[in-house]
Amino acid sequence: MQAILSVTVPFFALVLCGYLAARTRVMPEAAIPGLNAFVLFFALPCMLFRFGAGTPIGNLLNPTMLAVYTLAGLGLVALTVVLTLGARVHLKDAAFGALVAAFPNSGFMGMPMMTALIGAAAAGPVMVTLLVDMFIVSSVCLALAQMHAASHLPLGARLRNALRGPIANPQPWAIALGALFSAAGLVLPGPLARIVELLAAAATPVALFTIGAVLWRAGEHARLDAAASDGARRASLVAVLPLALIKLCVHPALLFAIGSAAIAVGAALTPFNLMVLTLTAALPSASGVSLLAERHGADTGRVARVIMASTVLAFVSFSALAWWFGVQGG
Repeated sequence: MQAILSVTVPFFALVLCGYLAARTRVMPEAAIPGLNAFVLFFALPCMLFRFGAGTPIGNLLNPTMLAVYTLAGLGLVALTVVLTLGARVHLKDAAFGALVAAFPNSGFMGMPMMTALIGAAAAGPVMVTLLVDMFIVSSVCLALAQMHAASHLPLGARLRNALRGPIANPQPWAIALGALFSAAGLVLPGPLARIVELLAAAATPVALFTIGAVLWRAGEHARLDAAASDGARRASLVAVLPLALIKLCVHPALLFAIGSAAIAVGAALTPFNLMVLTLTAALPSASGVSLLAERHGADTGRVARVIMASTVLAFVSFSALAWWFGVQGG
């Protein structure tokens, strides 16, 4: 456990530093979008490219891993929508609740923490989860969210709207470019490789710091919105705790069960890859879901509080799960 905590404590501490820096106004709120853009468009794509270029193409396109993770993600989306949809939670908010419960923070937090904890071999399975979450899980949830508001649009238009975000995201393209380099045996020229290396090295600390700042901003905006509407949309931590627990407990348990069944019937899934997929599913909710919720007019306060609760609780739940798997540290 000490080896695990030596990795997880600094990671979550950097998230806390970003949160406190934003809350105390040491870092102005106006600086958060620029910090987020640096990570999203420069540092993180470079890190993903380097991992993609150094990962055998078979690990990135493993059909069994893709199938297991997709089945678990879509199963969790369906379960969450069924459990939360009702008179007080309409389809749009149920869809975003499902997205925040099924989409782990595998980009900003998962990739650097998993490789630090387990080693570079964890990069392939984590990138598989990124591709599935961006192109399949998020698209399904956005399509559900738009079903009522955009019911007048043809199916093709609704699908294009749902896929617009994932296609514009540089992360999957960085993975794809890295996979191309891996398959073709290509390498970057020396100076360009050094630039990519420097940007990739900045990804981990800046991304974790940014998560904290984004969490503060999302929570602050949600608080102000609730105050402006006399608390009509206020969602306390107690109210959103079930969604956070679905993210941290049900998601990894469901994935582990599906993966174990796949191994039992002889599918090409190793226990190591199943462990990485399960630990990735046990990560807290992706901080970017709050931005999507705000953009689509969903209950941002509810989503932000789920992200906040899952991030706080994940320090204990994720560390405990890694210990249960016998992880010794990378």
